[in-house]
Amino acid sequence: MDRIRKVIDLIRPAVQADGGDIELVGVTQDRMVQIRMHGACVGCPSSSVTLQTGIERNLKTHVPEVRGIVAVD
Repeated sequence: MDRIRKVIDLIRPAVQADGGDIELVGVTQDRMVQIRMHGACVGCPSSSVTLQTGIERNLKTHVPEVRGIVAVD
């Protein structure tokens, strides 16, 4: 969890610059990272792209055990 938090903290300023934020909710038993989007990210059509290309790619690079990412409400 600490390594995942560090990656999220590196990504967070870019998301906040666009008026949003991301919250690490948890990690499932099958190593899927649960993220909650806040602010401008909620309902934004680009948020799924941000999740997949930005957050998921960085997490998998820095924490290879991560299988993927899922947005939760």
